[in-house]
Amino acid sequence: MKLTKEIATIGIIGMGDMGKMYAQRLSDAGWRINACDKPENYDTLKKDFAAKQGVTILPNGHLVSRISDFIIYSVEAGAIDKIVAEYGPSTKVGAIVGGQTSCKAPELAAFDKHLPPDVEIISCHSLHGPNVNPKGQPLVLIQHRASDESLKFVEEVFSSFGSKYVYLTGEMHDRITADTQAVTHAAFLSMGTAWQANNQFPWEIPRWVGGIENVKINITLRIYSNKWHVYAGLAILNPAAKEQIRQYAQSVTELYKLMIGGHREELKRRVKAAGAAVFKSDTEGQDLLLKDEVLDRFSLSKGSREEAPPNNHLSLLAIVDCWSKLGIVPYDHMICSTPLFRLWLGVTEYLFRNPSLLEEVLDIAIDDNTFRSDDLEFTFAARAWSDCVSFGDFESYRDRFERIQQYFAPRFPEAVRLGNEMMKTILEKTTPGS
Repeated sequence: MKLTKEIATIGIIGMGDMGKMYAQRLSDAGWRINACDKPENYDTLKKDFAAKQGVTILPNGHLVSRISDFIIYSVEAGAIDKIVAEYGPSTKVGAIVGGQTSCKAPELAAFDKHLPPDVEIISCHSLHGPNVNPKGQPLVLIQHRASDESLKFVEEVFSSFGSKYVYLTGEMHDRITADTQAVTHAAFLSMGTAWQANNQFPWEIPRWVGGIENVKINITLRIYSNKWHVYAGLAILNPAAKEQIRQYAQSVTELYKLMIGGHREELKRRVKAAGAAVFKSDTEGQDLLLKDEVLDRFSLSKGSREEAPPNNHLSLLAIVDCWSKLGIVPYDHMICSTPLFRLWLGVTEYLFRNPSLLEEVLDIAIDDNTFRSDDLEFTFAARAWSDCVSFGDFESYRDRFERIQQYFAPRFPEAVRLGNEMMKTILEKTTPGS
């Protein structure tokens, strides 16, 4: 029987922020939703969705699986095998099953292992957070074990999002998400760690004011206002991500050593060679993704840009060095990029495609000690996050993340509000195909 909106039901197992976003948007589009979360959250979810037509909250994933035609696992990547093992055998005959974890290798392995053979598998991944409008954003679809007719049905289900479909294999997805997310997250996590280690709220100190600094502060706070597992799963379970985070820590360390050793010419040669590899000549005629007048508009700081001392932007120099060492050309993945990645690429491009600014930054790195202690803590932080990921230590990752999260928590409401405005404005200028 052909599935249609009139007869089909959508199941969502896992009602975290993304699960709730999917439930809200799909029910608004007229789909009937069956959803569940951990048993201890059942009563709270029932109250939260009591007034929401089209959403039925059930006590567990067995009940969702046995009656739903398209089941989406919206759970932590580290828990996907355990949860699919528990609820997968209850899947309705002929249903379609997918997941929206950020690392597809363990997800698809869990599906292959635990789902009945009469079930089809089409995974998905919305490449944005729950508070970003999905319109125009990439939505990955992975036709792992399914007919073309079932893929068309899944496309119809998600059509109300207005997202841009990107068709990949699980392996391709993991490589691209590593390229576009792993190091981006590591950089911002390390910034937050360094600020906390120095007991600094950067928006209260005149040295972090203006364009690039606004992006650093807002996005760091945005990341730390989310749940730790959003980033841990991608970093720890994706082998390509581990390699890239390790290289980023190495790039940060080696560039910092050149700075404190006063090796001006070697630093300039290395950074400019990396820039030439990443920002090739065929990008020179393109408009910058981000410009001063956009970046300056969103500041948590009260000072003026004129008061701020010049920064050597070690985090930006290291990202380009890392990309160069790994042979990553970031523009190749723009169609499958997250909003955070486009922002990070934008501010990096802003620096590297302005030769006079880059020259100034490299001289500052040698001659100016203003940010030396901050760079030291940033280097420690990058190496510590890399070690945490290399050891595959979810609990250590969580403890480190939540300790820093608690430090910044008082400013989250303002930062998230301002960050949402900044994301909305900047994404209108950087969304692929816009």
